[in-house]
Amino acid sequence: MRTIAVEGRVFVFSACQFFTSADFPSNHSSHDSSPKILMRGGSCAADPFGKVLIEPDFTKEKIAFVEIDTAEIPRAKFDLDVIGHYSRPDIFQLTVNENEQNTVSFNH
Repeated sequence: MRTIAVEGRVFVFSACQFFTSADFPSNHSSHDSSPKILMRGGSCAADPFGKVLIEPDFTKEKIAFVEIDTAEIPRAKFDLDVIGHYSRPDIFQLTVNENEQNTVSFNH
């Protein structure tokens, strides 16, 4: 998540589920009274500079809160602005071909 935050100069929030076999209803075939971890959670958050704001916790169910300062986003873009001053429409352009295309072709 840190890499994604730094590459996009954005806040990244990853919400991951924590789930054990004991969380299934008792009449479900996957229910097991021993708390076998099926999904280990690990929610986290990172700021636009890659600083981890919430460390992932893979041991238990957890609800976390974080305060962010959205003023960090423009500050982060001073040294890496992926759509700003690097944008060069005089050199690069995206062309979309809307004609029907074959996804597979065979060369003989």
